Amino acid sequence: MQDVSIIFFFSLSWRPWRLGGSINSHNSYKIAVLYIITKMNEKNLFQNHSSSGFTLLELLISLVILSILAAISMPSWLAFVDIQRLKAAQNEVYLAIRQAQTQAIKNKLTWQVSFREQNGIVQWAVHQAEAKVFIPNAISINNTLWHNLDQNIHIYKDNKGEYETTFPKETTKQEWRIMFNYQGCPVYEVGSECTQTSLRTLGQITLSSKYGGKAKRCVYISTILGAIRTGKEHDKPESKHDESDTYDNKNKYCY
Repeated sequence: MQDVSIIFFFSLSWRPWRLGGSINSHNSYKIAVLYIITKMNEKNLFQNHSSSGFTLLELLISLVILSILAAISMPSWLAFVDIQRLKAAQNEVYLAIRQAQTQAIKNKLTWQVSFREQNGIVQWAVHQAEAKVFIPNAISINNTLWHNLDQNIHIYKDNKGEYETTFPKETTKQEWRIMFNYQGCPVYEVGSECTQTSLRTLGQITLSSKYGGKAKRCVYISTILGAIRTGKEHDKPESKHDESDTYDNKNKYCY
């Protein structure tokens, strides 16, 4: 009753013609009345609200809604996590290749970074290269020298089972390598000079994630001077070769 009296008094004392009868005044009048009515409704709502808490039905409905939202968002969250793993693996591979190049320049010797798949795990090692040996046996059997990538990361294969990785590969094993000479140039034979570098020393390694769908990340040697670059997957293969690169990654989906 008190609220109704307030509205009545307010309506008598704030007529638009008291303010000159303008349209703006009339609008202000209506806004003020609506504001008071809204406040009354809020007051009644709080007065009539039960203090007994949530009912069992309300709790069950809330749980169902939360479950639906979780089911919708979970695949996106898992894909996001896998992409982050893939990026971390790409960065680790990039730094491993850079480390081999740095050690070669520092020690004035041919060094290499080797990659292999061992029991489903991608591993890498940086070590001095030996002539006429793809990976020295002393390195292969010394597990302490090998670093593991995340177990969900693999060296990418296409639907035909072919690797997109084009680094020099051991013919009978799942092993790849990149060698650098004392000047940091990628070479195919131990002791070769930069002028003896051929295009077959260039290439890339492409990684994929077990649950990451089509997402891929790659690292590639792009010039005969040893420039190292990173790339990611695209829906279409590269149709035009980047003239700044000696390595032609045309028709590759990761670039």
